[in-house]
Amino acid sequence: MRITLFVFSFILIACTEQKSIPKGESSLSSEQKEVLRVYPNHSIQQNGLSLINALSQARTLLASGKGVELKLSAGTYYLTQPIVLGPEFSGTKEQPFSIGAEQAGTVIFSAAKQVSVQWQTHNHLMKADLSEQVFNQLFINGEQQIRARYPNFDASVKVFNGHAADAISAERVAKWKNPVGGIVHTLHAGRWGGMHYQINGVDKNGELILDGGFQNNRHSPMHEKYRYVENIFEELDAPGEWYFDDKANVLYFYPPTGLDLKTSTVEISQLAHLIELRGNVENPVKHINIDGITFTQTSQTFMQTKEPLLRSDWTIYRGGAVVMDGSEHISLTNNVFNRLGGNAIFVSNYNRDINIASNEIYDIGASAISFVGHPSAVRSPSFEYHEFVDIADMDLALGPQNENYPAQSIATDNLIHDIGRVEKQVAGVQLSMTSKITVSHNSIYRVPRAGINASEGTWGGHIIEYNDVFDTVLETGDHGAFNSWGRDRFWHPDRSKMDALAKTHPGLYKIDAMHPVIIRNNRFQCDYGWDIDLDDGSSNYQIYNNVALSGGLKLREGFNRMVENNVILNNSFHPHVWFENSEDSFRHNIILASHKPILNNFWGNEIDHNFFTTEAALKKAQTLGLDSHSKFGDPEFFDAENGDYRVSDISLAKSIGFKNFAMDEFGVKTQHLKQKAEQPPFPTLYLSNNDSSSSNELALLGANFKSVITLGEQSALGLPEIAGALILDITAGSNAELGGLRKGDVIVRVIDSEFGGLDKIVNINDLLTSYRSRKWRGVLEVVIVRNQKEQLLVVSVLE
Repeated sequence: MRITLFVFSFILIACTEQKSIPKGESSLSSEQKEVLRVYPNHSIQQNGLSLINALSQARTLLASGKGVELKLSAGTYYLTQPIVLGPEFSGTKEQPFSIGAEQAGTVIFSAAKQVSVQWQTHNHLMKADLSEQVFNQLFINGEQQIRARYPNFDASVKVFNGHAADAISAERVAKWKNPVGGIVHTLHAGRWGGMHYQINGVDKNGELILDGGFQNNRHSPMHEKYRYVENIFEELDAPGEWYFDDKANVLYFYPPTGLDLKTSTVEISQLAHLIELRGNVENPVKHINIDGITFTQTSQTFMQTKEPLLRSDWTIYRGGAVVMDGSEHISLTNNVFNRLGGNAIFVSNYNRDINIASNEIYDIGASAISFVGHPSAVRSPSFEYHEFVDIADMDLALGPQNENYPAQSIATDNLIHDIGRVEKQVAGVQLSMTSKITVSHNSIYRVPRAGINASEGTWGGHIIEYNDVFDTVLETGDHGAFNSWGRDRFWHPDRSKMDALAKTHPGLYKIDAMHPVIIRNNRFQCDYGWDIDLDDGSSNYQIYNNVALSGGLKLREGFNRMVENNVILNNSFHPHVWFENSEDSFRHNIILASHKPILNNFWGNEIDHNFFTTEAALKKAQTLGLDSHSKFGDPEFFDAENGDYRVSDISLAKSIGFKNFAMDEFGVKTQHLKQKAEQPPFPTLYLSNNDSSSSNELALLGANFKSVITLGEQSALGLPEIAGALILDITAGSNAELGGLRKGDVIVRVIDSEFGGLDKIVNINDLLTSYRSRKWRGVLEVVIVRNQKEQLLVVSVLE
């Protein structure tokens, strides 16, 4: 049964709690703790109070020095405005102000409004007069419905759940009577996140007049393929779709078969925020606990995602279901965030000692947990990739110039999945202009971009540990399960100028990346980029004791990255365009493929004492002057099929300095969250070029491959040696066929014409490894043998 509550009411119960005061600490002015029990208004026989009066009473009690606990009984609380808690609601260390469910899982804070409608038949649709303001989320019987869109929603399609190159073609636009208010959703042309546009009209040429595209800080046209349009009446053609005519105040709905609208509950989103904690550096909100509440049904906010985060690829909206701005010692625990239109939790500007723990966050429009400081704290900031402050004009002082940023806080034991349902430049945990944030024991999966993202180096000191992050970068590209940028003061978009600056001002990166970022004891997986991606300028990192299940580890230009004792499966190490004297090191790692350098002329402090699984991969590294003390062989994993990549006592990997670390401590810890949390699939390992698995078939890009392993196959196919990946059959309309591949072709090499590099394909294992290491580019350049002649083909890897 769903109980509706439009106002809060409470009964005041005085509970005396005797507390011992530690020596040297002052006692409260009163030792009583006041419990305010909040009930739905119809449950109160008398003396019922509104939300405003209840909060006013709590404020008075807090001002008198008493501890206050607000206990909420079961029900759905439809908020007509956000709950705003200023410094006057601060508790104390001994007696924090607590707001929580009397019984976990029974209290819902909804940003929607329940509306009464009279449905009428309208052809195959239903319609109802609805004198309401414009809204962008509709719920029927608690389930979110789909705004009329083209192409139609298809859960099996990864990107946008449906996309079409002709979504806004002139032919389609001509069918729309009045598209004003429609929305175009698209990926960035480089697939570096998403962008959104509002339709403001149609010009004389029949093209849309659009406003938007500011949701991505790397300015770009729309992607030609990945786009869709919604909120267009003429596209209302599938069950579960709706359209609201805000001029006539009429709601149109295409009911699914079996839905009885006469008995259905209808709700529309009204608010973007549910709880706001608002203070500042001088007068913060302190010591508030929020526990056991479900936050749901906020409005979509993608057209407010405008503020650039320095020179990262992000813009943001400083909002969410719960917003903390100017607070200290806030605890947000055991809550559920779902069916949200935008962000879940946003920690903005000055905040210290924030504890975000044991929450469940899923089915939301944007990011789960964001820690974002204010740019006023950054010295000599730049706000777009191509901007730069000249060294002569740069403030070269160390660190931030004020305290207006989050620090010394933690996000731990949170179950985060199925986020970014609308916006695509999102993360499970986002860090920007922050310091000393611990991100630990979170399970993060099914996300369109990074699981954990650090937008820049300001100001480091983070600890990223014991997280389980997988099924990432599902709708975008060139990114990682963990992703970072480091476009700080030392960084310049012109590489030649940056090289010169690095020589004249060595160590300049340290003025922003003050403290090392530690990434340890995590499990990462990304099939569409890298498991760990330290991109432009990312500096001062210590990366050890991690398992990389799929995408390998990339270090692009930066300084002082120490990578040790990691297990990198079916992939390898990707050093890209390193600086001279970068101080980087890569040691004591287990890697299942050869290094994948791109435009790399310098090799840091040391790349050595690593363990390869094939002699060919080791020799390839040694031809670069690397890994003179490294070895190869079978690592003798304990139980690779079940994800235990510790090595046995007799493993040769131990001779190069590899040390075992725990394989059963990734992800959430709380028992009920552990029971819900999914696990990543553990890959079949390719440990040797001569492994028996080489004779198995491989399904890839819509084709089935097998290794060329016999002299007869070599002769029949006209190959110069017994090597290559033979196509057995191919699916019509697949990427393989569209890229020009045919049955009987043999892939013998994979190349990279833009960055250089070549992978010889001896067997299907090599093909899979090469695909995984290059799929971030969106295409695979393959050299095939057909009719005893070589050809170069370019095959898309995008879905």
